[in-house]
Amino acid sequence: MPIRYFVTAFCLLAAAGASAAEYTVAQKNKAFGAVYLKVKVGDTVKFVNEDPFFHNVFSLSEPKSFDLGSYPKGHGRDVKFDKPGAVFVECAIHPFMKMKIEVEK
Repeated sequence: MPIRYFVTAFCLLAAAGASAAEYTVAQKNKAFGAVYLKVKVGDTVKFVNEDPFFHNVFSLSEPKSFDLGSYPKGHGRDVKFDKPGAVFVECAIHPFMKMKIEVEK
């Protein structure tokens, strides 16, 4: 493959990746660091546990259903959002922990 095709492909991949953003939402004091977050399709949200006990972040929403499982303090898990819509997020261990992520095109 000629070098110019490789460079062009690399630039296209870099440009596509540059448009996605990464957000961090902490869990601290049995609460999400944000109760509302607006992101775009392709963005990633990292849920980081800053409490001295486990959290289990999940969503049953149609645009993005996920269950990150239980994880301890200092650990985080990522979710990439690939469809627009409202995603309601909770903690399976602490049901009063709730947040909404609005995913836009």
